[in-house]
Amino acid sequence: MFKKLKSIFIIEDEDKAKKSSQAAPPQAKPSAAGSAQNKKTPSASPVSKPSFDKNNPPKGRPDEKFINRLLGALEEHNVEGFDYLEYKQSLQNLGNVEMDEATKFRSALAMAKTMGATNTKLIDSASHYLKVLGKEEAKFLEAFKSQQSRQVSNRNQQIENLQKGITQREAQIKKLQEEIEAAKKSLEEQKSSISQANAKVEATKNSFYHAYHIVVQQIADDLEKMKQYLT
Repeated sequence: MFKKLKSIFIIEDEDKAKKSSQAAPPQAKPSAAGSAQNKKTPSASPVSKPSFDKNNPPKGRPDEKFINRLLGALEEHNVEGFDYLEYKQSLQNLGNVEMDEATKFRSALAMAKTMGATNTKLIDSASHYLKVLGKEEAKFLEAFKSQQSRQVSNRNQQIENLQKGITQREAQIKKLQEEIEAAKKSLEEQKSSISQANAKVEATKNSFYHAYHIVVQQIADDLEKMKQYLT
């Protein structure tokens, strides 16, 4: 049954993929300069949530894992008897017959009625399978959100924490630089103050010795004369 489902839903995509690959022109080899550019490490970009437009799905063959999961769910909830799935296969069998789409649908219905199917049963069973797939989507989204929380949200939090740490350290560096500049200014002021104080002390020293030598010289001269004239 699983292989039957796979042939019903996937064979058209495979045929289109084969035709597309056969019709596609060979791609030109990248130049050496282009190869060098491609080897450059891309800059990091913020992680964004995946988006999907149901009205404009991506081209190419879908992931085999998810195809098997969805078709497995249809197989597990297959309605007994001739239903939408068998009706779809009948439509597929008329694929190569030259008739318009409405005629194909009516012809497949005529055959379905010989198998005990009715319009209502076919429509109801198709709605049933859509609900089955809807439940699979809900389960996937729940797992996706959990995975996103672990793989993306947590890492975004880590990035935010690292950014905060960087900002704090930059502020600390700025503060230290300001303190260093203030210390340098204070150092220069202290050097200038010491130079001025030293000049003042030297001037005091010179004034003292100026007076000292005058007085001492007079006494020394008088002492020599006293020795000369009084002894």
